[in-house]
Amino acid sequence: MRITGISTHVVGTPWRNLTYVQVHTDEGITGVGETRMLGHTDALIGYLREAETNHILGSDPFALEDLTRRMKYGDYGRAGEIVMSGIAVIEMACWDIKGKALGVPVWQLLGGKVTDKVKAYANGWYTTERTPEAYHKAAQGVMERGYKALKIDPFGTGHFELDHQQSLYAVSLIEAVRDAIGPDAELMLEMHGRFSPATAVRLAKDLAPFKPAWLEEPVPPENLKALEKVAAKVDIPVATGERIHDRIEFRELFESQAVDIIQPDVGHIGGIWETRKLAATAETHYMLVAPHNVGGPVLTAASLQVGFTSPNFKILEHFNDFADAEIKKVVKGAPEVIDGYFHLSDKPGLGVELDTDAAAEFPQQQARFDLWAEGWEQRKPKAKK
Repeated sequence: MRITGISTHVVGTPWRNLTYVQVHTDEGITGVGETRMLGHTDALIGYLREAETNHILGSDPFALEDLTRRMKYGDYGRAGEIVMSGIAVIEMACWDIKGKALGVPVWQLLGGKVTDKVKAYANGWYTTERTPEAYHKAAQGVMERGYKALKIDPFGTGHFELDHQQSLYAVSLIEAVRDAIGPDAELMLEMHGRFSPATAVRLAKDLAPFKPAWLEEPVPPENLKALEKVAAKVDIPVATGERIHDRIEFRELFESQAVDIIQPDVGHIGGIWETRKLAATAETHYMLVAPHNVGGPVLTAASLQVGFTSPNFKILEHFNDFADAEIKKVVKGAPEVIDGYFHLSDKPGLGVELDTDAAAEFPQQQARFDLWAEGWEQRKPKAKK
């Protein structure tokens, strides 16, 4: 079997463009991959156009280790977010092809299942007015849909510091959410790399009474010493990793023991196999894995293949029941959350199929997601002309 070409389809919303890539073969089997780029969608498509000629055409989709290594190192330049995301979408599609050709789900090819279900946590649910009353009602809605966990960034446009009044308001939002979801549901606290170490530590202590399940990206991701400073002063588990795009770059994070949960994005770190390798390394450091997942149904399905096969897999993020949920219809067989969990599927490959006609109903937009702008949490930005 050989790859005869690729096709790209961008599904657009005001705040995110989702790039779907189909890999076609000479035996008529087509695989699909997906990633979500922030402001770099056209750059990704441009890279894939070159990579198709230089590396992908004529390759054996079963030999995905060879193909991905050639894509990563064959151009000599150091691979960053765009290249690793391009590798990811091709790699996912090759796994999909392999599973379909053999008639088995991808998780079966990764060593088999260690669980029948993966817990989900909701994100994108707080696209309401930023008040305790509105957040209380929205959080109740999440619980009513069966979720047992959710995540929130309550810090507005906070950057490095958060003054006393803003801090009190953030606390009031979290108090309302905890009251709405009860004592048993998990509440993930997102900081989006906003703060200085001192501010992050202070806020973590202010919010500790509401039992956050983790403290995510408390400081910007470039300075590991700053993260270590936070980890040494808080009792809440620390999570990070969505903006690391190479498995090798996690080495210093593992050595520092500064985090408890790593959050690679399967769509940015080279795909399913790279993430599964990373999860195995995390296991040797007694760390959990909870992938960043702001993608649609294909990226969710790909992330679940890692989840069903990794003993240290904690939970998977899910936006698609809340933020532009209508995009689920672009994929047949989209994974669904039932009673708070994704459940094992025996469908071959990734278990999903891209509906290109449905995808065409969501043309690419000039998506803009600015965490420093007022109202960012509503995920309804006005596109620039």
